[in-house]
Amino acid sequence: MFRVIAWAVLALYLLIVGVWPSAAAPVSIAFTGLGVVLAAIPLPAVLAIVAVIAWEMRHRSAPAKTVAA
Repeated sequence: MFRVIAWAVLALYLLIVGVWPSAAAPVSIAFTGLGVVLAAIPLPAVLAIVAVIAWEMRHRSAPAKTVAA
């Protein structure tokens, strides 16, 4: 609980001082870049990748049972 309060106080301090926009700029730029990259990939390709991942996760082999000595 103390950690949450400490983060809230830090965020409030940064807002008051005015450092928040410059501190949040790299995060905003990273999310914008991620959005551009995701928008460049066609939807059918994304759906195919998701389908392959789901199929692999569903059909993976069970781990081998180990015998305790």
